[in-house]
Amino acid sequence: MAAAAPAAAAEKEDFNVVLTGAGEKKIQVIKVVRELTGLGLKEAKDLVDGAPKAVKEGVPKAQAEEMKQKLEEAGGTVELK
Repeated sequence: MAAAAPAAAAEKEDFNVVLTGAGEKKIQVIKVVRELTGLGLKEAKDLVDGAPKAVKEGVPKAQAEEMKQKLEEAGGTVELK
């Protein structure tokens, strides 16, 4: 049983999608943040301006990867934690 614990720790199921920067296309990143989170314009702008900040927390790996891809296509830099 002790051998299974490190394997479980290595296979993380839930991820936090953290925006680390907006890049040069800040408006595009704000639009994607609004789409992904359902936040209003002011809240999404505040989140992007306050980077590094979590966009979503506790999301499954597949959804986190999809969100990361959308944000990076818009010009932002993203980390999954």
